Amino acid sequence: MMELLTSPEAWAALLTLTALEIVLGIDNVIFISVIVSRIPEHQAKQARQIGLALALVFRILLLSVLVWLIGLTQPVITVKDLAFSWRDIILIGGGMFLIAKATHEIHAEVEAREAENDDKPKASAFFWVIMQIIVVDMVFSLDSIITAIGMAEDIEIMVAAVVIACFVMYVSSGPVSKFVADHPTTKMLALAFLVLIGVALVADGFQFHIPRGYIYFAMLFAAAVELFNVLARRNRRKVAR
Repeated sequence: MMELLTSPEAWAALLTLTALEIVLGIDNVIFISVIVSRIPEHQAKQARQIGLALALVFRILLLSVLVWLIGLTQPVITVKDLAFSWRDIILIGGGMFLIAKATHEIHAEVEAREAENDDKPKASAFFWVIMQIIVVDMVFSLDSIITAIGMAEDIEIMVAAVVIACFVMYVSSGPVSKFVADHPTTKMLALAFLVLIGVALVADGFQFHIPRGYIYFAMLFAAAVELFNVLARRNRRKVAR
């Protein structure tokens, strides 16, 4: 352990891996921000805390079964010329779940059916939100930990990077969720991001890797355009007053 603390290579690996884990965690934060927007604020905060705590637990559990996880990349099913591992199957299933969920939410927004009335009980909605967060946490945890395995050799570095990244996700999830709730158009943009992320996961499952740099650039560009729209609307309101 002391050798790792005094090793420049270990610190460089920790910083690089932490940055990658934070970037990979953006997807998770976006999903949680969107999914909790349909429940009351006090429950939304609790759901975010539970979701991010589960994200940390899933990542550390996956790290603790490192050997088994590496085995997930071995083919278990072959269809014609394509061989699928458990990792591929999980990524395809998770990607399809994201696409279906985001499409359903977009349809609800376009139809202007603000789901259930506020006076209806929300207990079942809260439970359903937590179940969805668990499913997506498992998918994103798998992708995140496989990245960690490829980037670092020491499990201590992997665990440290995952803990730091989850802390950053926890700190940023509140402001992101509030911004999405306060600006309805950004919710539609976030849902479009989820469709894009789901397509990327399905493509990965079919061994067609879409470079994440392209995806994150597209998301960043769209987010920048939306930010200018939000600022323009705010300025118009000030002028109107």
